[in-house]
Amino acid sequence: MIITSLLDTDLYKFTMMQVVLHRFPGAQVEYRFQCRNAGSPGVSPLAPLVSEIREEIRSLCSLHFQDAELDYLRSMRFIKSDFVDFLGLFRLNEKYVTVTALPTGEIDVSIQGPWLHTILFEIPVLAIINEVYFRNTQKLADFAEGRRRLELKIEQLRGEGLAALKIADYGTRRRYSRAWHEEVLRTLTARLGAGSVGQFAGTSNVLFAMKLGLTPLGTMAHEYLQACQALGPRLRDSQVFGFESWAREYRGDLGIALSDVYGIEAFLRDFDMYFCKLFDGARHDSGDPFAWGERLIEHYRVNRVDPRTKTLIFSDGLTVPRTIELYRRFEGRCQLAFGIGTNLTNDLGYEPLQIVIKMVRCNGQPVAKLSDTPSKNMCDDEKYLAYLRQVFEIQ
Repeated sequence: MIITSLLDTDLYKFTMMQVVLHRFPGAQVEYRFQCRNAGSPGVSPLAPLVSEIREEIRSLCSLHFQDAELDYLRSMRFIKSDFVDFLGLFRLNEKYVTVTALPTGEIDVSIQGPWLHTILFEIPVLAIINEVYFRNTQKLADFAEGRRRLELKIEQLRGEGLAALKIADYGTRRRYSRAWHEEVLRTLTARLGAGSVGQFAGTSNVLFAMKLGLTPLGTMAHEYLQACQALGPRLRDSQVFGFESWAREYRGDLGIALSDVYGIEAFLRDFDMYFCKLFDGARHDSGDPFAWGERLIEHYRVNRVDPRTKTLIFSDGLTVPRTIELYRRFEGRCQLAFGIGTNLTNDLGYEPLQIVIKMVRCNGQPVAKLSDTPSKNMCDDEKYLAYLRQVFEIQ
C-alpha cells in the first residue's frame, strides 16, 4: 500500500479545501491527467500498470483521518474547527476516479464529482502513479547514486555566503517513492538544520511535517484560481475574486498569491496597491524566474511598497544550482523562499515522469490556466482558451 495516510499530501490541498467547504460547497469539477514527457527516451508506457494503479487507488479510498492527524490539523492557527470536524467524517470515494489504458500506451485519469469530495485525490494519485511506475521499471533502485546526488546538493547549499539561503521540499507528487521521500527529508533535516535555525525551511507534505517535526508549507494552487473562472461574478474579475475570497477566509494568514494562472502581465494588472499591501508576497511557477523577480520588485516599488518586506517564492522546476543563482540575484532586495520538488525527491539517475493532474472544468464550464510557459497550459476547449486570452488581453 503506497499511501497509508490521508495526510500524505500537500498543505495547500487542505487550505484550499477549507475555502471550498466554507464558500463553494456545491461546486462540481473535473480534473484530467497529463504526462508531459510521454514518449520521451527513457520513459516507459504507463498503460501496462493500470490494474496496479487502480488497486492502489482502491486502497487510498479505504483510508480515514486518525484522531492524532485531526489533532495535528486542528493545531494550525489557520485551520478552523468545523473543517476538522468535517474531515473526521471524510472519505475519498473511488466512484469519482476512472483510470483507463489508451491505445497509445499511455493512460487517461479522470476525476469528476463535487469539488469538496475530489480535491484530495490529486497529490496521492500522482504519488501512486510515480511509485507504481518506478517499482516496475527499476527493480533494483540505485539508492547509493541518489544519496550521492543528495549529498552534492547539500554541499552546494552549504557554500560560502549561503548561510541565509533556505529551501523547502515541494516534491510529494513526483517522488520516487514514499520511503525515499522520507529518507531525503531526514537527511536534509540532519545535514542542513530545520526551521528558523537551519537552511531547511520545511515541507509541503503534511504527514512528514507532523512525523518529523517540520514546518508544513503552502497556500493556494492553480486549481483554486481556475475554479474562480466559473464561480466568480464575471470572468474578467475572476482573479480579483479569488484573491478577495482567500483574504476573507484567512484574514491575513497564508498570504502568498499565485502569479501565473493568466500570466505575469494579467497578474500585475490585477495585483494592485491593495493586494500588494494585503498579501505577504507571490509565488513563481512558470516563465523566466529572473525576469519575474525583477518585475515583481519593480511592481512593489511602483505601488509604494518596500519589496524588502515582501516574500518572493520560486518553485518552478528548481535545481540547487538554479536556486543559488536566484538567491544571489535577489538577496537583500526582498524576502526569499525556494520550493524544490522533483530534483529533491526523484533524482536517482532515472528520467522522472513529468506528470500533472489539472482542473479542466468547474460547474460544467471549461476552466484553464494560461501559463508563462506555454507547455504548462492545460485546457480541453480551444474556443474557451481563445476567449480567455481576449478577456485578459493575453497575446
